[in-house]
Amino acid sequence: MRFRLIPYRSYFSSSAAITQCQISYFARLGQIDRARNIFDDLQSKTVTSWNAIVAGYFHNKRPAEAQKLFDKMPERNTISWNGLVSGYVKNGMISEARKVFDKMPERNVVSWTSMVRGYVQEGLIDEAELLFWRMPEKNVVSWTVMLGGLIEDGRVDEARRLFDMIPVKDVVASTNMIGGLCSEGRLSEAREIFDEMPQRNVVAWTSMISGYAMNNKVDVARKLFEVMPDKNEVTWTAMLKGYTRSGRINEAAELFKAMPVKPVAACNDMIMGFGLNGEVGKARWVFDQMKEKDDGTWSALIKIYERKGFELEALALFSLMQREGVRPNFPSIISILSVCGSLASLDHGRQVHSQLVRSHFDLDIYVSSVLITMYIKCGDLVTGKRVFDRFSSKDIVMWNSIIAGYAQHGFGEKALEVFHEMFSSGAAPDEITFIGVLSACGYTGKVKEGLEIFESMKSKYQVDQKTEHYACMVDLLGRAGKLNEAMNLIENMPVEADAIVWGALLSACRTHKNLDLAEIAAKKLLQLEPSSAGPYILLSNLYASQSRWKDVAELRKTMRARNVSKSPGCSWIEVDNKVHMFTGGGSASHPEHEMIMKKLEKLGASLREAGYCPDGSFVMHDVDEEDKVHSLRHHSEKMAVAYGLLKVPVGKPIRVMKNLRVCGDCHSAIKLIAQVTGREIILRDANRFHHFKDGLCSCRDFW
Repeated sequence: MRFRLIPYRSYFSSSAAITQCQISYFARLGQIDRARNIFDDLQSKTVTSWNAIVAGYFHNKRPAEAQKLFDKMPERNTISWNGLVSGYVKNGMISEARKVFDKMPERNVVSWTSMVRGYVQEGLIDEAELLFWRMPEKNVVSWTVMLGGLIEDGRVDEARRLFDMIPVKDVVASTNMIGGLCSEGRLSEAREIFDEMPQRNVVAWTSMISGYAMNNKVDVARKLFEVMPDKNEVTWTAMLKGYTRSGRINEAAELFKAMPVKPVAACNDMIMGFGLNGEVGKARWVFDQMKEKDDGTWSALIKIYERKGFELEALALFSLMQREGVRPNFPSIISILSVCGSLASLDHGRQVHSQLVRSHFDLDIYVSSVLITMYIKCGDLVTGKRVFDRFSSKDIVMWNSIIAGYAQHGFGEKALEVFHEMFSSGAAPDEITFIGVLSACGYTGKVKEGLEIFESMKSKYQVDQKTEHYACMVDLLGRAGKLNEAMNLIENMPVEADAIVWGALLSACRTHKNLDLAEIAAKKLLQLEPSSAGPYILLSNLYASQSRWKDVAELRKTMRARNVSKSPGCSWIEVDNKVHMFTGGGSASHPEHEMIMKKLEKLGASLREAGYCPDGSFVMHDVDEEDKVHSLRHHSEKMAVAYGLLKVPVGKPIRVMKNLRVCGDCHSAIKLIAQVTGREIILRDANRFHHFKDGLCSCRDFW
């Protein structure tokens, strides 16, 4: 057997290369101490091994130790200096990188490009550009880095001029330019560059397809998609997004079905596409079929549930998300807070607040505004105000939230006090602020104050009066019984009155039983919103209160002929983290129905002793008195209150929500229930909050 002798120098070089690879390998794995042990054990350290360990410390976010080692290097080459510059750049330490760059004994194109890249990464495009034009020589990477920086900064015209100057345009530069032009809607220019490319990779094809798709040229995108030689998951997803974004959900569904591999991003997009199109069941089906989900998957479906009125399903999904150990992200937390506010699910809202505190999201002003709104909608104004008071610097949304909160809870004086405090602090009110302030005046009968604020909006606060503000004033005058003044205001509005304005007048006419004006308002409303049930219901209720049953029957006949349906009245209450729903007529489907009925009977006896007499004018059907009493007893808000008395511990407020305006008889009854049971009852209806305690209501019977 013959042996081949390996020269010592060759063997040594091979061994050193292996050692350098080991140092780099363990450093990339995050095992920098192990890499350092290998380096320290080297009997003869080359400049390459020194470069490797310095790079390793930078990779592991330990720049100070990297600098110490660099300072100890017995000899350095240009690669060593470049490694120091790029190491500081990767750690976001651009000032330190520039100091090293400025004292380099020699610089090559890599040195200059690293420094330009560093400025681009930090968003310092002007500094990058100054350095770029000073470069003694530029390679294709240099041009591409500077081009990308200009595009990322939105300076597409300058990027285009730079692109035209590039001596050799590689695939990366052309693809970047295509993406930049597409982001500005300049599709013909982008297509020209695409067509001139001698070679196109999958990224270039995908950029062009995505450009067409996001600019509503979905059919052109599809033609390009069909002739594309090789497609990857990103290409399929870009095409899918084009269909979902343009609302072409059937074509999106066909494409989704045909996808050879369905990545998470595509599934998430399909969930949003189905959901926003109203096909919530299909969105859930996609969710359930996914073997892998990211936090975007969960937040997409939660958002769909929130937007489409599936609040209970949103809460259930959020709970499942937590049980499976998925940490909620920012969008899902915002959505679920909105759901908690809509359902008045205070217990869930508090749990989410705790998560926000743990994640430090509660320090965000936007999140705090959502938190304030959630607490206010849940009837916990005290905690909402506490969140508000935590911030010394408040934005307009926070001010508006707390003003609207005081208004909804019937604390008009506090709403006005906060409004004046806001103005004194230097915060400029906007049109939303005045909706809250004028509503506060309306809910509390402050006609004089409301008129003064309305008149001074433009002159004192430089805010134009919009239709919404006129609606607030019509509501304010109407609640106070000044119906002729309200009608006069409508007739003299500078813009055409909308449905909200006429709706405010009609509601006031129903309260004050003014049938003549009610019929005028209802006629206008039906012209503006022919498919809305609201005008029919309010007018029908007014006819019923005056026993005009023939007119009630005629209205209902018209509703059936026009296929207009009324949303059923329902109330709900949260007990032990579970929301219990009740509908009028008995809610026999509730598992504890019998117990609730017994409680209502017992309450009825106590109320009669306290002087309660059922008000049959709030029964909207032509039935005898006994049936009217029976119907009133089974209103959904009374059932929810009865369940709260059974389940909510003594000493805690009973919080009930209703989707419609609370009826007058229920309002009277709940005042007495609060008195005879010694409980505090907080009821939120479609318009505002009612705090019942000791036989009184915070609205002072003005709502």
